[in-house]
Amino acid sequence: MSRLVITIDGPAASGKSTVARLLAEKLNATFLDTGAMYRAATLAAMQAQADLTDTSRLVEVLNNTRLEFTATRDGMLATIAGVDVTGRIRDPQVTANARYIAGSAPVRERLVEMQRRFAAAHEKIVTEGRDQGTVAFPDANVKFYLIATLDERARRRHAELMAKGIKQTIEQIRLAIQQRDASDEKRFVGPLKPAEDAIVIDTTGLTIEEVVEKLVIIVKEKCSAKQ
Repeated sequence: MSRLVITIDGPAASGKSTVARLLAEKLNATFLDTGAMYRAATLAAMQAQADLTDTSRLVEVLNNTRLEFTATRDGMLATIAGVDVTGRIRDPQVTANARYIAGSAPVRERLVEMQRRFAAAHEKIVTEGRDQGTVAFPDANVKFYLIATLDERARRRHAELMAKGIKQTIEQIRLAIQQRDASDEKRFVGPLKPAEDAIVIDTTGLTIEEVVEKLVIIVKEKCSAKQ
């Protein structure tokens, strides 16, 4: 059972995944990449040629698909029916379709259950997503909410995709992020918003290392104060 849970929430391309992974390394904790879970569920539904607007069908796919997630030094390994799909779930089409999974209350409930089971199996967890501090782990020891300007987030996502050989223009990426933000903020279940006790960190203009160092200091201060 986890004795330390740190949540990092925020909008798309705010740096959550990279920061969470590096913070976990600094704290000798396990990194829980919830984005990988949502993308894997999305890919499973796409592979099953399911109607992504049909909630009952999405739940059926989840019930009949073996999704497994393993923490590794390089991030979270995702498999569908034993097949490694870690790279494939980052495809832009999968990312675009993830909003259907994220907007389905029954599907989100199932994924939150998976997240909590994963966390319970590890002593220390750093988890990132959209609702980790508000829904999945409301009693987390420390909660962060990362933000950055739209231009900064589009630039980061563009660099990330280019490094993977995926070509999209900055304009296409900016529009996709805007649409994702609107979808995340307006959805009925688990909307994107900071927890009331979350610490908001603006990462615009900061390097990943600077953000991580700032979070490490805060975690140590807050955790030592509770002892």
